[in-house]
Amino acid sequence: MGSLHSPDDEGIFFGGYTSNIDEECGEADELLRRSSTDSLELDEALSVYKTIHRIRRLIIATLEDPYTLNELRGPRLNVIIVRPLVNRLYDPDDPSVVYCLLANRIQFLREQSSSAQQTVSIARASLCELVAARILRRFNEDHEGPLGLLLMAHILVDGFDPFQGAPPEIEQEHRHPQWPMQRDDGHERKLTTLELAIISESKVFVGSLACQRVIDAVYGGRIVYTPISFVDILPDHYKHRPISLYDARAAPLLPHNRLSVPRIRAIIEIAQFLVLVVLYILTMTHRSSSHVSAYEWVFIIYTTGWVVDEFASVIEHGWEVYTQTLWSFLDMTFMVIFGAYLVGRNYDMSTGSVADGYGLHILCTAAPVLLTRAAFAMMPDNIVFISIHAMMRDFTLVTSLAMWCFTGFLLALVWLNSSTKTDSSPGWITVCKWLLWIWFGLDGTGFSRSGDFHPVFGPALMTAFAFLGNTLFLTILVALLSNTFSQIIADAAAEIQFRRAVLTFAGVKSDSVFAYPPPFNLLALLILLPLKPLVTPRLFHTVNVFMIRVCNFPVLLGISYVERRESLRSSLSRKTKNSLLHWNFSGFSPHGDIQAVFEAEPPRAMQSEIEDMDALSDIGYAESELVSIRSMSMRPVARGRRKRGRRLSFPRNVMFPLSNAPTMERDI
Repeated sequence: MGSLHSPDDEGIFFGGYTSNIDEECGEADELLRRSSTDSLELDEALSVYKTIHRIRRLIIATLEDPYTLNELRGPRLNVIIVRPLVNRLYDPDDPSVVYCLLANRIQFLREQSSSAQQTVSIARASLCELVAARILRRFNEDHEGPLGLLLMAHILVDGFDPFQGAPPEIEQEHRHPQWPMQRDDGHERKLTTLELAIISESKVFVGSLACQRVIDAVYGGRIVYTPISFVDILPDHYKHRPISLYDARAAPLLPHNRLSVPRIRAIIEIAQFLVLVVLYILTMTHRSSSHVSAYEWVFIIYTTGWVVDEFASVIEHGWEVYTQTLWSFLDMTFMVIFGAYLVGRNYDMSTGSVADGYGLHILCTAAPVLLTRAAFAMMPDNIVFISIHAMMRDFTLVTSLAMWCFTGFLLALVWLNSSTKTDSSPGWITVCKWLLWIWFGLDGTGFSRSGDFHPVFGPALMTAFAFLGNTLFLTILVALLSNTFSQIIADAAAEIQFRRAVLTFAGVKSDSVFAYPPPFNLLALLILLPLKPLVTPRLFHTVNVFMIRVCNFPVLLGISYVERRESLRSSLSRKTKNSLLHWNFSGFSPHGDIQAVFEAEPPRAMQSEIEDMDALSDIGYAESELVSIRSMSMRPVARGRRKRGRRLSFPRNVMFPLSNAPTMERDI
């Protein structure tokens, strides 16, 4: 079943890339025939289920010792373990190998929490990630140009079904319903390789040059596709865009599909959030009105649409992917505050205390969250914000566990207080304040009043709490956060690349509700959701596209103008690059010839002569001698008497590495 293309579909499709060379067209047609994402027929020769279990068997048999990732990347283990696995698993006709390796990594990471061989499971997960990165690099090296970029995109952002190729009885027994089936176009229950890399935090894989090549192309909008989503609020799957190269010159005047490009989406989201902040400030500056101001009504409606957009982001790819976003904890905090504000505001309206009610008091607490969120959004690549995101996760977990454990001290003191209750006995709220002050080392009132609870057990409990809470817990917390921060700083480039990959993957939207800016998304839901079951998919798609273009008319017009201008400028720059009146320049730098000499490929005769001088084996070592045979034969022989006791000889079986010396490359 072929794709449904229309005149408003833009781009160069995966199976129809326009080229003047017949071989490229033939190769593109073959790629489309083998791995087109819009086909309902599964390729029977591509058994993802069998490949997953084959890789698991190989990894378990290969690695039985707890090696670290740095040890696996070393020259010795690289030759003994990693490279044989890459040679065995690499298959140019099987793009699912990388997906299967990362699926096994997720399983090994899940097993390490319950397995007796915890360190071995972590080592096996690291080996899966390293082999996946090497195989992806080999795909990148073997397939160059636009067709190679499309193939790489097919490996990373195209969906694979883990049960594809499994026996029917196995699939029927072990496959259970996981989410509502909203689509039946052959793309349900599929996950992408990039999504597996994100949820398994495969930062070495994501940071590889091959993966970054695809991420940069997707982020900039050069590669376009319809992503696979978990659940859509407003689904419109009438047309499924295959993986294709975007051509701005062939795009319609109002390219509504460009609203799902991560780079454009990031700019739009920042603008929408800044509008939210402005409305919040206007609402708080007019909070003394005796009635609900117009600014507050606009703020409530706009923020409701913004919350719907965030909720759609959570359910589109699941909670695990959403929490990897840098500012996800701030968005969730604000949504909780906004929900509490709505409840408090309804209570204020029912009691008539609009000017100074509980709702506005609750809304005041959103100021630090919103301003911090604005800073996160405008500087997503800042290593300080990335560190804060990672440390907040550890801080929340450890603090929650500590508060749960220290609640026992509160209960003990409250129960002791109730047994000896007098008029001057403190209440449980006062006891909470005393414990909190001791926790942070602010005040010692709890120590001086501990005898009021019990002459013996009161001071003992307060002293134990001070040792455990103020000394032990804070020391552990500081050490944990310092370790997290040092790990991030030690590999800052990988952290930044990983966060960029998360933004890229989450920025390509499938749900139509993202194409409507708040609060027009609320209007779209009110109109299109009741309309969807009443009309045909084609008519629903037509109405949906029309409404999107109407709501985003100036934005789409600006996008079309900018991208057409950039396309024209890039085509002209390629023609006139370093050329003026047929004169070629190497630049004004005196070192321009250094770059030019590497751009000039040596002729075939010279390449043959170089190969004769230094013959290399397949693993990158010199074949037999440290000094080449040619240089040995041309070396003059010294005449005369040799000195006694010193015999000059040349080593004959010395091997030296040519490509394995660096052990910490970033380009794996």
